[in-house]
Amino acid sequence: MKVSWQLFISLALFYVLMTVIYWQVGGEPVGIAGMLLAAALAGMVGFYVWFTQRRIGQILPEDNLTALISDGAGELGFYSPHSWWPLPVALSMCALTLSLIIGWWLTVISLGALVISIIGMVTEYEKPIAVSAH
Repeated sequence: MKVSWQLFISLALFYVLMTVIYWQVGGEPVGIAGMLLAAALAGMVGFYVWFTQRRIGQILPEDNLTALISDGAGELGFYSPHSWWPLPVALSMCALTLSLIIGWWLTVISLGALVISIIGMVTEYEKPIAVSAH
């Protein structure tokens, strides 16, 4: 991860440098804003990776020059094997995007559908709290 955050921070600094050069050459405002936003995005990713590495507090296999491939083996996280929730999220987001063209009434409906489908997707694997009777 050390190489990753250094790469992204260097990329952010490169974008800032290129933005200054582009501004001095007489670049258009949209290009300057786009390059500054690219620098901000690279900086945010670099900061997140740096912060995560500091929080983990150990040397990861990708930073160890003598590491084996098997050192990085193991479970990486939980990924839903069969979830239908991304489909309603995508459809309601499409409806929300189209509602900006069609009308405000569709915006309200599709925003409600989007909120419900996001809540459904996030809480899909939540276990209900068992209430014990005394």
